[in-house]
Amino acid sequence: MKIYIVDDDISVIKMLEEIILDEVLGELIGSSLSSKKALEEIPILKPDIILLDLLMPEVDGTTLVEILKEQECQSKFIMISQVSSKKIIGEAYERGITFYISKPVNKREVATVIRNVTDNIMIEQNLDKIKKVLNFDSHNQPTVSPSSVTGQQDSLEKKIKVIFSRLGILGESGCDEMIKLCKYIKEGKISLTSNKLKDISNEISDNPKAMEQRIRRAINRGLSNIASLGIEDYLNEVFVKYSNTLFDFEQVRLEMEYLRGKKAYGGKINIKKFIDNLILLVDEM
Repeated sequence: MKIYIVDDDISVIKMLEEIILDEVLGELIGSSLSSKKALEEIPILKPDIILLDLLMPEVDGTTLVEILKEQECQSKFIMISQVSSKKIIGEAYERGITFYISKPVNKREVATVIRNVTDNIMIEQNLDKIKKVLNFDSHNQPTVSPSSVTGQQDSLEKKIKVIFSRLGILGESGCDEMIKLCKYIKEGKISLTSNKLKDISNEISDNPKAMEQRIRRAINRGLSNIASLGIEDYLNEVFVKYSNTLFDFEQVRLEMEYLRGKKAYGGKINIKKFIDNLILLVDEM
């Protein structure tokens, strides 16, 4: 992973550089004491991960993130600051940061967060590759023997159940129907992003509306469970892996705020994204 650092304190930059090198966390491609200089260099260098301070002269950290996001920057942002205001930190997440680390810098925490963000980037990259392969296969479908299909389906079901177990929803009534839905999608080499859930549900259920409601309830339970994990431990492996793949991270964050009593409403789910990415994650296992 290519890493770039933005902080107006040279001692913090040196400390972060040392952690990155000692822990072999990635390739350090640049650093800057000035947010304006960073805005010039980042679009050229295209880092995978940006470590940045919140309280910066000229352009503060959250504004820097917002500007880069508007420029369609694909980097992941890890904010490191001494600010403890929940409101300000919440605004930073709304602007697009992935993780927030409090100063003084803790070597173990920084290393853990960078590794987790790196894992998320790798997952996203692999999902993109699998999507491309699936799109190719849909136009070039090979002949597969019935016994081979049965074996693949059994394996698919087991892997999906592992993920459901991690999400704490294995006993939910909608889970069996999601497995059936995933099998149907895999058999036909189709995607929910290009097909209506209602149309597919009609093919596999006598009551597609009730089926969709049960699936929605199960995924909503998964969202709530993931949010609870994040509240307890932001570095939890399950939270890191699924909060930004099966779910939209901003919606997970809203659910966390709701569970904390900070919001009157929680996050929303996207059934299409959940099912499609569930299949892609299973293909990775």
